[in-house]
Amino acid sequence: MSTLQIGLAIAGGVVLAGVVAHSTWTSRRNKPRQAEPLPQEMAVEPSGYKADYGQPQEPSFDIVSSDQPHDEPEVAHRSVSPAYTTSGSLDPVTDIARSMMEEATAHAQRVPDEAEMARIAQSKAAAAKVAAERAVLQAEQVSVAMTPAVAKVMESAASDLPQPEKRPALDVLIDVIAAVEIDSPVSGDAALAAMPATRRVGSKLFSLEGLNTETGLWEHPRHGQRYSAFQSGVQLANRTGPLNEIEFSEFVTKTQVFADAINAAPEFPDMLEEVGRARELDSFASAHDAQLSFTLKATKAAWSPGYVQQNAARLGFIAGVLPGRMVVPAPVHGLPPILGLTFDSQAAMSEDPTQSAIYELTLSLDVPQVDRKEEPYARMIQTAYELARVMDGAISDDNGQPLSETAIGAIARDLLALYDTLDARDLSAGSPQARRLFS
Repeated sequence: MSTLQIGLAIAGGVVLAGVVAHSTWTSRRNKPRQAEPLPQEMAVEPSGYKADYGQPQEPSFDIVSSDQPHDEPEVAHRSVSPAYTTSGSLDPVTDIARSMMEEATAHAQRVPDEAEMARIAQSKAAAAKVAAERAVLQAEQVSVAMTPAVAKVMESAASDLPQPEKRPALDVLIDVIAAVEIDSPVSGDAALAAMPATRRVGSKLFSLEGLNTETGLWEHPRHGQRYSAFQSGVQLANRTGPLNEIEFSEFVTKTQVFADAINAAPEFPDMLEEVGRARELDSFASAHDAQLSFTLKATKAAWSPGYVQQNAARLGFIAGVLPGRMVVPAPVHGLPPILGLTFDSQAAMSEDPTQSAIYELTLSLDVPQVDRKEEPYARMIQTAYELARVMDGAISDDNGQPLSETAIGAIARDLLALYDTLDARDLSAGSPQARRLFS
């Protein structure tokens, strides 16, 4: 083989190696980013979920002491295992307690005399004292080892979340209300049997309430209660539009059927007046509705669903009802979420999520649904910037324009004016009336 042939062979090999290396580098660069497993010495992870967000297993928390900061996991279970370890072996207090208990057990296997009985009693007392000391040490270790997120879970597990304020569903501000008069009290069972099968009139909410003879309060009919009067109502407007004449007629029909079943006499307001009121309320709601959204786009490598979920969970998001949706839950159980985060649902349902590529996600805020005291807009801005920082993303508004400080300030001023206007109309953001009207 000549020198030329050897040189060509070497050059071909170098070129081939370069092509393979470039192909490997390009493939790895374009591969969606994956969720990173937590280091063992820093792990504070609910073992009720797999690292790849798979099927739930037996819920428990294994908390390992460390001086390093902990990653905040997505918390789905509130039961906590009582075992905590600070190293690979048991601590000296545990060894002492175990040895004492083993000694007591060995003595118990034979018939002891009075002296031995006394020693056994002393051993048990000492073991109980050591166990109490160990519990104190564990509590101190846990207070140091737990991250703020896990500590918050412990606290919320000890006391249930407050429930939403209970009040009559009907409100003259946003409902057409018809009085249903009766001659004598009616049982809740009879009222429930006479109620229509659906709680809808067209696209509007239909409700029935009874005046409880014992409490004197309006409420939805319940079994075992008695009611001295009833009232029915239909919502004047929602995001689908105002109440129209056809829907009002259906409301009258449903109320009349209910009244006939309990031998009552309904009294309806004027249809044209109520339809006009519905249009006015719908006009106000349309002019003061606000749903904000920011888009976060990947500037480098795409993201996998697990990577998005892991980083969002660190900021307080939990899995939503629909695939590809996560939410920041409200502090009161049953209320709408504070923020929403959505990404490609097909990627979320993929058979191999590690190979699914997500190039953008949407952060959203339904303004009238969230109380202004929660400062949802400030949290939305902070969340968007933090996700952009840790995930290498770029933030843009719903028009695709980069989010600037000027735009942020302008939106903030508009929101303050909107909140004040809703307050003046008795439709404060996050109130039951606003949540129904803007739905």
